[in-house]
Amino acid sequence: MLQKALAGIKRINLEGLRWRVFDAKGQVLGRLASQISTVIQGKDKPTYAPNREEGDMCIVLNAKDICVTGRKLTDKFYRWHTGYIGHLKERSLKDQMAKDPTEVIRKAVLRMLPRNKLRDDRDRKLRIFTNDEHPFADRPLEPYVMPPRQVRELRPRTRRAMIRAEKKAEQQQQGTNNTSKRKKNKDVEEEAVST
Repeated sequence: MLQKALAGIKRINLEGLRWRVFDAKGQVLGRLASQISTVIQGKDKPTYAPNREEGDMCIVLNAKDICVTGRKLTDKFYRWHTGYIGHLKERSLKDQMAKDPTEVIRKAVLRMLPRNKLRDDRDRKLRIFTNDEHPFADRPLEPYVMPPRQVRELRPRTRRAMIRAEKKAEQQQQGTNNTSKRKKNKDVEEEAVST
């Protein structure tokens, strides 16, 4: 796996490139992929031009610990055709994560890049590893800090529904506490009457 990671490095002009390290542990797949695609294209630099390749090298670690939201693990499918009649293959995200988690991040990033002649060069600058181990320890690595996630406020109707549900749960809990107290009181009264 490490030899595969070193393949194609000679074809890249490494002068002036920074080596950015992304830690995928606990990150949401789409948010991480959008940040990687921005860095790989060089859009975070003031010298960005869409016809030039000035992106940085991106190293992604802990690909097996990536997170997805909702029911994407079972509902998201990767489809491909073998070339034979009726041979449309598909694999769910859960199965793909079990087989090769690096391919999940690679496809997410590549599908965010523009489809032009620079795409192959940008793909060579992306190195993904399932664990913390990588062969680039001798390079000047810079850890990439993900921007804070902005959580939008709930819509008023949704907020009211949540408050109602919380109040209802509290009332049900108090109701069960009251009924258990009543049962205890009845038991005490019956014991007092019998003695």
